[in-house]
Amino acid sequence: MVRMPTDLETTSADLEKTSVAVLGLGAMGQALAAALLRAGHPTTVWNRSAGKGDKLVAQGAVRAATAGDAVRAAELIVVCVVDYDAAGTILESAAGDLPGRVLVNLTSDTPERARTTAAWANDRGVDYLDGAIMVPITMIGQPEALIFYSGPQAAYDKHETALKALGGRPAYLGEDQGLAAVYDLALLDFFYGSIAGLVHAFALAGADGVRATDLAPYLNTITAILPPLAAGAARDIDAGSFPGEEANLGMMATAVDHILEWAEHRGLDVSTVRPIKDVYDKAVARGHAADSWTSTIEVVRGG
Repeated sequence: MVRMPTDLETTSADLEKTSVAVLGLGAMGQALAAALLRAGHPTTVWNRSAGKGDKLVAQGAVRAATAGDAVRAAELIVVCVVDYDAAGTILESAAGDLPGRVLVNLTSDTPERARTTAAWANDRGVDYLDGAIMVPITMIGQPEALIFYSGPQAAYDKHETALKALGGRPAYLGEDQGLAAVYDLALLDFFYGSIAGLVHAFALAGADGVRATDLAPYLNTITAILPPLAAGAARDIDAGSFPGEEANLGMMATAVDHILEWAEHRGLDVSTVRPIKDVYDKAVARGHAADSWTSTIEVVRGG
């Protein structure tokens, strides 16, 4: 026979629930708060425009009148706003209520801003975790959602259960609060460079009458090799060794020349292609023609 707990009893699941305040209810902030509510964490919400919390209140959230009120109601404080300037203004308004709590900032910015905010928090007796959300809003709260965290491990470990409610693949990177932003910017660097190349590829094919939808299926040939390519390139770069037996930079530089020549012939904007040629040419001039394309990192590093 199953015995239900009385009002005075607490289940093990209840013990893992954390009181959370979410400051900032833009689209992402609302998604974060909703995920916490679905996971059963008592959630207090605050936003300058109070009406943005209406749907969350209907789902069980408590609306706070001020950021300070929200902070006082919770153990874990999650901030997600447009930029660090906005986050700083909010946190300053509630600074007197933050000591003794764990602050998680999921606002995107640079590693320097993350470290500066961490120092501000540390001076006030606040454990500070910086975070970076690596998925779109629709994936928040899903098992495959990746969110980076960096900062005091004890603070992360204490609230890991609540953080997993935001995304099922939390990645703790280390004590340095700037690390989440480092990973964030590096992955976005790769992403934005990739989609710029994708758009240019569609334009290049389209200049000769090929529809984007006809080219797209064949892009899988390229994307399928990226995981092993990235793993191998990372090993070579960390080792400072650039073997070019399979594909050397000189050969690839010639292919880039062909792309650039034809794109210019077709009247396309080549501002996303020319920098690639410039970097390749500089690496070749340094004697890397017979090396792997990974040797271009010596140019990119500026040394």
